[in-house]
Amino acid sequence: MATWRSLPRDGRDTLFLLAVIGWVLLPQADRLPLWCSLGAGAVLLWRGWLALDARALPRKRWLVLLLMLTLGATYVSHGTLLGRDAGVTLLVVLITLKTLELRARRDAFVIFFLGFFCMLSNFFYSQSLLTAVSMVIGLLGLLTALVNAHMPVGKPPLVQAARTAGSMALLGAPIMVVLFVLFPRMAPLWGVPSDAMTGRSGLSASMEVGSIATLALDDSVAMRIKFEGETPPQRELYLRGPVLSSFDGRQWLPLRASLPERYALPADLQVSGQPVPYEVTLQPTNRPWLFLLEAAAQSPVLPGYRTVMQDDLQWLTNRPITDLVRYKAVSYPNFSHGPAQQVLGLQEFVDLPPGFNPRTLALAAELRRDPRYAQAGAATLVQAALDRLRLGGYSYTLEPGVYGRDTADEFWFDRKEGFCEHIASSFVILMRALDIPARLVTGYQGGEMNAVDGFWVVRQSDAHAWAEVWQAGRGWMRVDPTSAVAPGRTGAFQRLTPPRGAVAQAFGNFSPNLSARVRATWEAVNNGWSQWVLNYTQGRQLNLLKDIGFESPGWEDLATLLIGAVVLASIVGGGWAWWERSQHDPWLRLLEQARKRLARAGIDSTPATSPRQLARQVLQKYGPPGQPLHDWLMQLEMQRYAGSIPSADATLQQAPALHRQLGQLRQQYSRLRWPA
Repeated sequence: MATWRSLPRDGRDTLFLLAVIGWVLLPQADRLPLWCSLGAGAVLLWRGWLALDARALPRKRWLVLLLMLTLGATYVSHGTLLGRDAGVTLLVVLITLKTLELRARRDAFVIFFLGFFCMLSNFFYSQSLLTAVSMVIGLLGLLTALVNAHMPVGKPPLVQAARTAGSMALLGAPIMVVLFVLFPRMAPLWGVPSDAMTGRSGLSASMEVGSIATLALDDSVAMRIKFEGETPPQRELYLRGPVLSSFDGRQWLPLRASLPERYALPADLQVSGQPVPYEVTLQPTNRPWLFLLEAAAQSPVLPGYRTVMQDDLQWLTNRPITDLVRYKAVSYPNFSHGPAQQVLGLQEFVDLPPGFNPRTLALAAELRRDPRYAQAGAATLVQAALDRLRLGGYSYTLEPGVYGRDTADEFWFDRKEGFCEHIASSFVILMRALDIPARLVTGYQGGEMNAVDGFWVVRQSDAHAWAEVWQAGRGWMRVDPTSAVAPGRTGAFQRLTPPRGAVAQAFGNFSPNLSARVRATWEAVNNGWSQWVLNYTQGRQLNLLKDIGFESPGWEDLATLLIGAVVLASIVGGGWAWWERSQHDPWLRLLEQARKRLARAGIDSTPATSPRQLARQVLQKYGPPGQPLHDWLMQLEMQRYAGSIPSADATLQQAPALHRQLGQLRQQYSRLRWPA
């Protein structure tokens, strides 16, 4: 603290600004290229060391060299200098390098405004409550530095600048609220791309079996579900996503039809039983996928999007989901779909690439030769495969290692372990080898209830893959082979949870119930932020106008209300400015009036010129005719500095004597006879 106080003002202000920049850039550290994060931290530390020791800044040629190197590194990392990721990287590079030429107030202003842009860029990747709170702190820090840069010479305390910045933020908050409520809602200019099968749990448009040695669980929230009635059992919560039907020996992809379109299998969805109404709050995926409980017969209600159900029951939107969305749907746990009798189109679901998994094909042939299964139907063969999984020593693991070329053979005969993609893929390959139509379905299974707000939370760690097998007379039937290996994976007692950090682990060991309660409370608060702030859509805007009296509100009504609010805010701001000006020192205002009138008479002065000096100039210019004006100026000076009147800082309420004397002087001023 003593070192901080002993620093000159330039050093202190520079260190404070560097700390604010570091705070603003910190959330970007894990999203930037490693060289950029390390380089930005090194430059900020270097600049802080230069400020502490009052050393000279590097020459411009070194800055130009660093800029060229970082531009090249940005291009190598992103393959372009345009776009969101490359743009944010360049922004971080520019603001950190600019600190190395922070010499004048003009340089500081450039850093301030780059800091505001960096602060906004955090919302390109996350709009969570934690991000918003941290950026509010960054905003107050930047405003404090900006106010401090405008303060006069000397060493004004940063606390004083912080108070002013806080007042400015509070004064601007009502305007921001009005703009948030009334400004037209538009789709964001950025998306949040996600390709989650590259080493982390989640979903992708394809599935490459056996390429991931270790699956890292992603604990982030994928969606939240609010059931209007009774919640279905956890083991029945299958949220359907992409359906993968084409297999090339290594990778599963959506169906690549080889038959004419007239042979395509219709959905032919039939539902029965009690419907389950619910509302889903889906996080951005940058994919046109809607996740619904199996199975939804009616289109979900999603304002601003057109939705369509594919023949495989997957629901798609007309454009990618790049923002938090909320939609209502109704599903039926009891359903059937697909053709009930054998048709030509089913042939595409028994195709296997030649030359792959010979031992699995041999296993299928062996089952067919077994008298118990020689004439068995699909249901019996499915049960035989599930019994093999249940009793054959197979296990569920997140660290199966990298599989080779014949993934199904390795699973069935060698490793006998894997996570859901290995199990489901090997099961479907065996079914096809048995000449039973089968396909893979990916999505989410399970989740957990948040007892604080009543929402059912589905995480990326709940991503799952299961199988669908066609049976004559019944159509497509869901079969989850993972349940045969690890029943708790689709139940309530062995949910997948990612490893916790040291602090979270210690806290959980100290009080598991308290740890779970704190987490549930925080997620409930963050969900409230998502529901009421991030999900404030155009539809909710127009509903607000209906609530305040508009019968059929539209863009014109919204624009009229917004313009009216801006005009009202301008009037209030103008009135505030007039009132604040009227509170300034009335003695100085009276002196300023006299100075302006004397300037028109040819007597020039500055704000530092005292009334006594003005009085002397009046006598020199006008002689005896200027004596009344001379006397009035001397009375004005005596009233201020004679010592019997309160200080110039006193308000009218605190100094009634000052008010009376100034009133008398003001009256005398209006009656003065000015010399020609």
